[in-house]
Amino acid sequence: MASSSAMGNRRAAAAARHRLLPEGRVAGPMPWIIAIMMFLTVLSAAAGLGLGAAVKAMGADLAGRATVQIVEAHAERRERLSAGIAAALRKDATVRAVRPVSSAALAEQIRPWLGQDAASGDLPIPALIDIELTPGQTDGKIERLRRQLRALSPKVRIEPHAAFLAPLAGLLSALGWLAAGIVVLMTLATGAVVVLAARAAHDSHRGTIDVLHLMGATDVQIARLFQRRIGLDALFGGALGFTCALLVILLLGARLMATGSELLSAVQLPWTSWVALAAIPMGCVLLARIAARWTVLRSLGRLL
Repeated sequence: MASSSAMGNRRAAAAARHRLLPEGRVAGPMPWIIAIMMFLTVLSAAAGLGLGAAVKAMGADLAGRATVQIVEAHAERRERLSAGIAAALRKDATVRAVRPVSSAALAEQIRPWLGQDAASGDLPIPALIDIELTPGQTDGKIERLRRQLRALSPKVRIEPHAAFLAPLAGLLSALGWLAAGIVVLMTLATGAVVVLAARAAHDSHRGTIDVLHLMGATDVQIARLFQRRIGLDALFGGALGFTCALLVILLLGARLMATGSELLSAVQLPWTSWVALAAIPMGCVLLARIAARWTVLRSLGRLL
C-alpha cells in the first residue's frame, strides 16, 4: 500500500513538473530571440577574428620589406645610379633579396592615371628597387640603409612597406575591437533575456511550485527544472543561429576569395578561430543554465 502511494506521489510530481515546464517543443519566443542573438554574435566574432588574422598576416607579410626610390630626373644617370645601388644592396648582409622594378612594369602600373604618356619616356618616373631584409630589427636596418644610400646620392630614398599600410592596419584593428565589444554586449543581452524568461516562468507557475514544495521538492530541484528547460531552449536557438551564421560566413568567404584581392583574401579564419566560433553556442547554453538557476533560486528565496 505504501509502495503504491509512493508511486502515485512520484507520478503526481512528474505530472506537475511536466505542467510546470513542458518538454519536447519550443516554448515561447525565447529560443528564437536566442537564435537571432547567436546569429549576430557569431558573425561579430567571426569578423573580429578575421580582421585580427588579417592584421597579423599583413604585418608578417610586410615585415622586412621596403622600396628604394631613385628620383633622378636624367634617364641615363637614373639607370646608372639604380644599377649601382642594386649592386651595393646585394653585397649587404642584412638584405636577403633585391628585385629591381622594370621601367615597363612601372609604366604599366601608372598607365591608368597618366595614360599613354607613362611609357613615352618624357616623364621623369623614379626607378624602384624592392628589397627584403633579414628577420629582426627592421627599423634599425632601414635607418642604417637610409644613411648609406644617402651617402651614395641625395636623390635616393627608402620607404618600408609597413609605413604605407599602417593606417589601414590601425583601422582593421579598431574594427576588430569593435566586433569584440559587440560580442560582449550580445552576451550580456542573452543573459538578460534568460533572466527575464526565467522570472516570467517562475511567476506564471507559482501555484505549481507550491504543489512541488508540498510534495517535498527542494528549491534546488525546482531550479533544475527551469535550468533544464531553458538550457534546451538555448541549445535549440544557439544551434539554429550558429548554423545560419556559418552559412553566411562561408558565403562571404567565397565572395572574398573570388575578388582576387590579396588584402581581402587575408581576411581568413584559421582553424583555431573555427574552434572558438564552435564554442560560442556551447557557451550560450552554459550561460543560459547558470542564469536560469541563479534567477530561480533567487526568486524562490524571496518567497520564504
